[in-house]
Amino acid sequence: MHGLLRSAWDEPRPPHPPRRVWRDWVLVGLLAPAIVLEGVLRTDLQWRPLSVIFALAMLPTLLWRRRRPLLTLAIPIVTTSLIQLLTGADPAEMAAMAYMLILLYSLSRWGSGREAGTGLALITVAVLGSAFAGKLGASDVVGAFTVVFAAIALGGAFRYRARARMRELDQVKLLEREQLARDLHDTVAHHVSAMAIRAQAGIATAGVSPDAAVDALRVIEAEASRTLAEMRAMVRVLRRDGAAELAPNPHLAELEQLAGQARVGPSVEVKIDGDLDGVPPPVGAAIYRIAQESVTNARRHARHATRIEVRVAADDASVHLRVSDDGDSTATRPAATPGYGLLGMIERADLLGGTCEAGPNPGRGWTVTAVLPRTGATA
Repeated sequence: MHGLLRSAWDEPRPPHPPRRVWRDWVLVGLLAPAIVLEGVLRTDLQWRPLSVIFALAMLPTLLWRRRRPLLTLAIPIVTTSLIQLLTGADPAEMAAMAYMLILLYSLSRWGSGREAGTGLALITVAVLGSAFAGKLGASDVVGAFTVVFAAIALGGAFRYRARARMRELDQVKLLEREQLARDLHDTVAHHVSAMAIRAQAGIATAGVSPDAAVDALRVIEAEASRTLAEMRAMVRVLRRDGAAELAPNPHLAELEQLAGQARVGPSVEVKIDGDLDGVPPPVGAAIYRIAQESVTNARRHARHATRIEVRVAADDASVHLRVSDDGDSTATRPAATPGYGLLGMIERADLLGGTCEAGPNPGRGWTVTAVLPRTGATA
């Protein structure tokens, strides 16, 4: 219990409370004539001029109730108590003073734990003081505390709901950032690797065949243009400037673009089996990105490899991917300082309820396998 009270006392204010909004001015504008009208029509008001002036004077506290929740509640409570103590009058006798409940709600919704505790203490002292002075009976005290705690509980409930919503949004943002990080890594790594291989080919053939070097430069230019285009798409997502084009979203049909005979490095063969028409876009994009990263890794690290095979097969339940090379499996691969490529592939598969594994073949080469559910169900 002590720990719970201490945690409530140390509770900070919610971040970024809104400033005065048009609804606050509308509320004040509607309450002002209502107070005047009540002062004119009610015949049972004992302190009519004082009550009307007090209710109107306290109205501006509604405009600062989010930024200064304790102060805006303390001002009418302390002022009421001083007037009662000095004159015996009750300036808060009007029904329109029920807007004080909004200040109680704001204290619980926007105040810190210390502010809420201090405000509750002020209200308790004011109510008990009025009871000891004979102005409130036992039933009035119970009713007053019931209303007070109801307003505080309502504010606490909305505060908890806003905090849960904020945590949910933070989680969504984190997942989006991870997705963008994976896409950025896969895109840049693939295209930059292709540019590096072409540059090596151009350097090797520049002295013998200038035309081959020019061809390599053209390929590098094309790869650079594609990289810039995909990075601009991701930047638009981060800046939220354009339409809802969430990210580059390749599909299984684009796997054919990975195939071809490179001037330097192993060739890539792509084979697709099964009916892939009904595969959801998230599953297709994940298969493409895993295959792309696997081909990039094979071109980088598969020593003496001559061929990379990409096989995609689909059945009624799953989509299977297998990427293998015929490189030297006994050569040292960069396992001591791994990057984010393999981790990104595993995360992609895991997010869709699938699996992804990578390792050396029994004879030669290296193989990456991934199995994703056809429905794209989350893990």
